[in-house]
Amino acid sequence: MKDMTWKTLSSEYLIKRPWLTARRDKVQLPDGRILDEYYVLEYPTRVNVIAITKEGDMVLVRQYRHALGRTNFELVAGVLEKGEAPLVAAQRELLEETGYSGGEWKELMQLSANSSTMTNLTHCFLAEGVEKTALQNLDASEDLEVYVFSQEEVKQKLQQGDFVQALMVAPLWKYFSGI
Repeated sequence: MKDMTWKTLSSEYLIKRPWLTARRDKVQLPDGRILDEYYVLEYPTRVNVIAITKEGDMVLVRQYRHALGRTNFELVAGVLEKGEAPLVAAQRELLEETGYSGGEWKELMQLSANSSTMTNLTHCFLAEGVEKTALQNLDASEDLEVYVFSQEEVKQKLQQGDFVQALMVAPLWKYFSGI
């Protein structure tokens, strides 16, 4: 197979903020063509969790998403803190956002929201046998409600399009397909 890697000739940061970093790269393609403006968004690594209680129900959160102007059901999700392993971040996010912890954990998959322009990955975890052990401990920008639904109810919500975040829809479909 041929090498399809682009060579970065130069980079210029346009904005560097905690939740958004954008840069303009000048790149050379393998065939020698040069693109003077290729934009890349640098985001932190993310995690999300399909959390199944000891009773077999699923723990979800419901929150407003300003970019879409919608309130949606979602999986627990968040970003890694500096030096934090994805599994540790996923366990921390579940506890902080819902008060649930414990259980058996495994990584289902890794996803990219848009590998052509975004640098981050999302690590998707399955936590089976979680239980309520604490109160929520939300960040200042978080305002979310915790819900527990049967797996059938979650599958119906998924089929009806009640979940809109692609990085959550994919692991849910994978889980329900039994892959």
